[in-house]
Amino acid sequence: MEAAAAPARAVRVRGVTLGWALAAVAFLLLALAVGIVAGPVHIGVGDALRSVLARLGVPGVDSPLGATDQAILWDLRVPRVLLAALVGGMLAISGATYQGVFHNPLADPYLLGVAAGAGLGATLAIAYLPDALAGHELLPVSAFLGGAAAVVIAYGIGRAAGRERDSATLVLAGVTVASFFTAVQTFVQQRNTDTLQAVTSWILGSLPNTGWSDVRMLAPYVLVTSSVIIACRRVVDVLSLGDLEAESLGMHVRRARLTLVVAATVGTAAAVSVSGLIAFVGIIVPHAVRLVVGTSYRGLLPLSFVVGAGFLVLCDVIARTALSPAEVPIGVVTALFGAPAFALVLRTRGARA
Repeated sequence: MEAAAAPARAVRVRGVTLGWALAAVAFLLLALAVGIVAGPVHIGVGDALRSVLARLGVPGVDSPLGATDQAILWDLRVPRVLLAALVGGMLAISGATYQGVFHNPLADPYLLGVAAGAGLGATLAIAYLPDALAGHELLPVSAFLGGAAAVVIAYGIGRAAGRERDSATLVLAGVTVASFFTAVQTFVQQRNTDTLQAVTSWILGSLPNTGWSDVRMLAPYVLVTSSVIIACRRVVDVLSLGDLEAESLGMHVRRARLTLVVAATVGTAAAVSVSGLIAFVGIIVPHAVRLVVGTSYRGLLPLSFVVGAGFLVLCDVIARTALSPAEVPIGVVTALFGAPAFALVLRTRGARA
């Protein structure tokens, strides 16, 4: 009987039970429903569902919404909710990946300087490009390139030191690059004080009401990079044990870490390029999921994506309705919830230790 219980516990730690998987999906679906119906213009859940079924071409179902409500639903709310889900899922799974790859529970998606690089790229675009280009076309591109460049430089510093396989060296290189990029960003802001409000607004994070264009731009990056990470979830399990242990099991640590870091970095840079810097999602969501499904990344990574998507959708609902018609920066909302929740997670983990 005890022998039978041991394998059951092993499965519980290594994977994720069907119950928790269904609970995570239900949480995401509930968040999506709330995000779609919440707003200054009332659209009922039933009406929204019938509109969705009609859009899918279900026979015998017609949309009960008028032209205005239909436009609000499909041109504003649905794309914004999907964008929030993509950004939240990407930040959460990237944070969980970094925590496993660098076996550091405080790691987040911005560990290697993505935030500082993206912030500098966005600041340069806002300060020196024409308003039309900076606001709609080149700002996301500049932020993406800045975030990616920061991580490439951090990796280059680790390689130049001859210790790119050492996770601690890479983390220190990331801190160095982030400090340098932040200093350059501050200098640019001081030289262009008229752009301070726009830069600050971007740094605090927000989801644009640009319709489907940002969803179409971000979705391929998120789907490809998150698929790579989930496909390598067993590799993250091994890396989380430490470099020496991973090498003793025959793993090529440098290659595995590079693959996962590139995937997480590209996904994070793409998400940040359209949403700005949103804090705590990449830290608090993986820790919260870890409390209920265990420490194995086989279950932690996919569930982090699902829960992170639902979490940011709900945060966005609060951001756009709390002070309606004004909006609260979504980064402020995630920080207000994330900081106390992170403290609670740390207390709970300490009590279990």
